[in-house]
Amino acid sequence: MPFAKTVKNAAYASRFQTKYKRRRAGKTDYKARKHLIFQAKNKYNAPKYRLVVRFSNRDITAQIVSSDIEGDKVFMHAYAHELKAYGIKHGLTSWPAGYALGLLIARRTLKKLEMDEHFEGVQEPDGEYSITEAVEVDGEKCRPFKCFLDVGLARTSTGAKIFAVMKGASDGGIYIPHSENRFPGYDVETKELDAETLRKYIFGGHISEYMENLADDDEERYKSQFQGYIDDKVEPDSLEENYQEAHKAIRKDPWKKEETQNTSPKKSKEEWKAESKKYKQNKLTKEEKVERVKAKINAQKTEMEA
Repeated sequence: MPFAKTVKNAAYASRFQTKYKRRRAGKTDYKARKHLIFQAKNKYNAPKYRLVVRFSNRDITAQIVSSDIEGDKVFMHAYAHELKAYGIKHGLTSWPAGYALGLLIARRTLKKLEMDEHFEGVQEPDGEYSITEAVEVDGEKCRPFKCFLDVGLARTSTGAKIFAVMKGASDGGIYIPHSENRFPGYDVETKELDAETLRKYIFGGHISEYMENLADDDEERYKSQFQGYIDDKVEPDSLEENYQEAHKAIRKDPWKKEETQNTSPKKSKEEWKAESKKYKQNKLTKEEKVERVKAKINAQKTEMEA
């Protein structure tokens, strides 16, 4: 009979330490989080901000977050569906949409801190690698707002869309420590960044090329895949111009709201109460319930006799 060693014995069970809930669910990389939120002791209570970017199927969430003993505190937020107010109504999870979202949250953050006039960032993106540096304000050196990119569990492969948000925020005037190694257009062999390729991604050039090729090769698939573009009469050649106008509009007003077609006046509290009463059934009294049961019994008897 072979020898079988008991590994998970009583000593193992008594010393077993349950992992954190979000680790068990596979939602948080606590090793990465520890490095992102750790603050040097000589900086006392100075918050350490991070740019948290999360992608879903139809939206992108970007938040400037700091960590406290009580939990995480969101300093600023922006969502891809808010880009509709600036003319970006399709492809809200694409590379150019991610760049525009990064620009949006950067301008909102700097406007809240009243630093938007001192740190304008890259006004006309050309695809070149750039980092926000300190400027002089009233004869004194003013350092930019600093945060670190938090990618969560997303894969950080070269050209990933998560770096589009980082590039947009960096060009928007926020200082995010990074290199050009993961931008589209970076060549591993020559270790150089092709600025033209990165610029093409920022303004949706790769999307317009794909649209043109698909329209020539398979028209039915083009109509099914880009039906929203066709309905709004968005041509492949006009994508770059649309994104350029969106960038200007974001810089002009980072808190712009989408114009709704519903121009009817808002209902008052009393009107909403009256509206809800239309569908509310009044509670029956005991006598009414008894009469209702009797009526049902009589109706049933009548059916059986017939």
